[in-house]
Amino acid sequence: MMEGLPDLPSVFTPIVALREGGDAMARAVAMAPEHGAGSLAWVRSWARIEAAVVLEPEQPLAAARPALLAAMSAFADAAGAFGPPEVPLTFDWPATIRVNGGVVGGARLAAPPDCAEDAVPDWLVVGIEIRFADVADAEPGRDPGRTTLFEEGYNDTSPAELTAAWARHLMATLADWQARGVRVVAERYLARLDPAVSGGARRGIDPASGDLILQRGEQQQRLPLAEAVAA
Repeated sequence: MMEGLPDLPSVFTPIVALREGGDAMARAVAMAPEHGAGSLAWVRSWARIEAAVVLEPEQPLAAARPALLAAMSAFADAAGAFGPPEVPLTFDWPATIRVNGGVVGGARLAAPPDCAEDAVPDWLVVGIEIRFADVADAEPGRDPGRTTLFEEGYNDTSPAELTAAWARHLMATLADWQARGVRVVAERYLARLDPAVSGGARRGIDPASGDLILQRGEQQQRLPLAEAVAA
């Protein structure tokens, strides 16, 4: 029998474990209206990490959308305790995660479909989907643009352990956001954003929308987070 999630605080309830092939994001969205904040859905799998958590933000949707960036940074912080310190973990805008240059997965965000940008959503769901190991018949290195955590040296952990670590770090990151402002989330995210995204420009996150701002001298470029999430 596969292991459960270790050492999760009581804020996470209910916790729903799905079988291999389940959709954690869809289950969390389905649970959100009835069960609310702290609901967690995750997939029991030896080959991938897939989990989603329901949040109940106090800000309007536009200002709450950086929860996606918080989910990214939380995974990076969680993974940092288990992987080789010399192997870089970086982000592509807005929600792709790379390890040692290869894509391992990313984060997702869902909101009520009829929620206006200036309205406080009843719920948000943030989730991650990460390849932990290849299936048995996969040929290592067959796709140089993609990799797995196991292939990059994450050999002393498991998908369940990393899922639980992500959930704990997500709550800690959201608490920092509430106490110190969205700037904390922005700084942690930008620290791992691939420099190729900005091409040498100064980078910032708009606290009102989560948009990525690239500044080159007098010229400013805005990459809207809402459009990137929708895409």
